[in-house]
Amino acid sequence: MKNKILINGLITFTLTLTATIVSAKVTPEQAGQLGLNLTPLGAEMAANAAGTIPAWTGGLNSKNSIKSPDAGRPNNPFPQDKALFEINNSNLDTYKDNLTPGQIAMFKKYPAYKMPIYETRRSAAYPQSIYPVIKNNATSAKLVSGGYGLADFDTTIPFPIPENALEVVWNHITRYRGGSARRYGTTIPVQADGSFAPVKILDQLVWPEFLNGGRDVKKDDNVLFYYLQRITAPARLTGTALLIHETIDQVKEPRRAWIYNAGQRRVRRAPNVAYDGPGAGTDGLRATDNYDMYNGSPDRYNWTLVGKKEIYIPYNSYQLMDRNLDYKSIVKAGYLNPQYIRYELHRVWEITAELKEGARHIYAKRTLYIDEDTWGASVIDQYDGRGELWKLSEAHNIQFYDVDTPWMVAETLYDLNSGRYLVTGLSNEEPKYMIWGEKTSRRDFSTSALRRMGR
Repeated sequence: MKNKILINGLITFTLTLTATIVSAKVTPEQAGQLGLNLTPLGAEMAANAAGTIPAWTGGLNSKNSIKSPDAGRPNNPFPQDKALFEINNSNLDTYKDNLTPGQIAMFKKYPAYKMPIYETRRSAAYPQSIYPVIKNNATSAKLVSGGYGLADFDTTIPFPIPENALEVVWNHITRYRGGSARRYGTTIPVQADGSFAPVKILDQLVWPEFLNGGRDVKKDDNVLFYYLQRITAPARLTGTALLIHETIDQVKEPRRAWIYNAGQRRVRRAPNVAYDGPGAGTDGLRATDNYDMYNGSPDRYNWTLVGKKEIYIPYNSYQLMDRNLDYKSIVKAGYLNPQYIRYELHRVWEITAELKEGARHIYAKRTLYIDEDTWGASVIDQYDGRGELWKLSEAHNIQFYDVDTPWMVAETLYDLNSGRYLVTGLSNEEPKYMIWGEKTSRRDFSTSALRRMGR
């Protein structure tokens, strides 16, 4: 982690009147609030005034929890919890101030839709070794290239005390996800009648800091992480593989992406694996930058920081990993089975992204709601070119407490027009799920490795 990412670029400038980019450095005195009045990640440590959101007391971590037999699929730490109440069409007006427009639209489209609400548990925690890194970032990291790149930034969370929307977005993009992880999961495009055909995927993610030997300033220049993905079923898609070297400043240097096509038996560059390019194996339901809720360069939008608010978001969704459930039990027509979903009231950062004049994207506007405790986008409302609400994304997070890592066990993308939706990451029918901390090298993320993976 001692090696810093140094990206040369222009000093930040004004993007819009409502989203002016300024130097993000905070004073040492401000940074001193991290771990004191703010959590080490920059969230409000105190409870809310109503007492419906408790104080953060360290989260659920590897020091204060009972170790699970499988760190990749941890036991539910809250098995005794029962839903406090549910939101449905009969009481929607009572709770709509704590819902997003996209969430409200689900009730309007589906009369039987409901959201079970549970006690809020602020379970998020990172490794203790990461907290000093984030605190140092607070006084050193800055935006460059008009806000579309970073400088003097180490590993994760450059702006724990953000001053504008782009800083919040960068916290989501760079948030900690275990350093090195291999995942066995499924992508399931669901038709309006509830029918579906799972697409099985093996993917691997590693930050340069967690490669053998750590980050190399020259070899890993402008690289945020390395990513490999292979489709393993169904047969018609088997062998298709994707390699990404995720660049930090994608204006300076576009994302490096390659695809191995099993039919052609060749590797080719894939510049369309970005922005609104179609996601593989998603039946046209997902744009590339919908993955992980939001990814890639933020340069096509003007960003505005609206502020903090309290909304109901998916949280501590351990039931979605239950090996006693199959996909048919969870995946229903219109939406996931509410019986296995858990929502809690949390504070989020609300930011809006409006498409720049002359820029192209299928979404003309997006509103992101980013969890203050993890910096992960938890809910996103997406609007079409006419300004009408089109899609709702939700991230179903848990705390992988054995490895001090908050991450999604599923993400959903609902098309509010067609009634189809996409769920990504379910693992109930997979023998393995997450494997943490594998030792890898840069050669494992080369085009030769991609070719071998495809075959």
